[in-house]
Amino acid sequence: MIPESEIVIRLVLGALIGGIIGFEREIHGRAAGFRTQLIVCVAAVLIMITSENYYFHIHTLDASLRIDPARISAGALIGIGFLGSGVIIKSGYAVRGLTTAASIWIVSAIGLAIGGGLYFEGLITAAITFIALMVLRIFEKRIKTLRFKKITISAPADTDAEEKIISVLSNFNFRIHSTNYEKNRANGETTYHFTVSTRTKQTIGRLFQELSSLDFITTIKISG
Repeated sequence: MIPESEIVIRLVLGALIGGIIGFEREIHGRAAGFRTQLIVCVAAVLIMITSENYYFHIHTLDASLRIDPARISAGALIGIGFLGSGVIIKSGYAVRGLTTAASIWIVSAIGLAIGGGLYFEGLITAAITFIALMVLRIFEKRIKTLRFKKITISAPADTDAEEKIISVLSNFNFRIHSTNYEKNRANGETTYHFTVSTRTKQTIGRLFQELSSLDFITTIKISG
């Protein structure tokens, strides 16, 4: 059986690591923050402690029994996966919450490692996780990622609106991936749905201003 002092050390260390990682999520306004990450990590530690003690207890009762203590922890990881999926939100082309979901999953894995007495492995993993969340965030902001946007524009059907809109998009170095059309016979307008991409965030606002200045456009919407 695991000594009570050892159990206390593992639970407190799990709470500390989960709290540190959760604090980083909390200050960035994520749904799974300080308390959630702390509870997840402590729960994982407790699951692993319970799994080990259960194995020792059964083995003491009957040495001939063969119990796999990893089954309980494996079930815990599956359960944590469902918890992580709850913080993932898809809005247009943007998917939010993936990092938070991944942090929940890694926190549970760290908790299982601490609960199993693997302090060195757990602490190293916690350090790497904290560096990935805090330090690498600075480098990530400098990367010019490809941003997808959906542009919806309405204009009278008897104008060469499409050619002029495409010309403006080309001037701002937007790549057009697809174009869909919708015609309203009641008011004689054609609605264009463009799916575009760019690597420069600042050009989106300037593009909106440029398109808004075209007098033949009745409505314009940029989303994504």
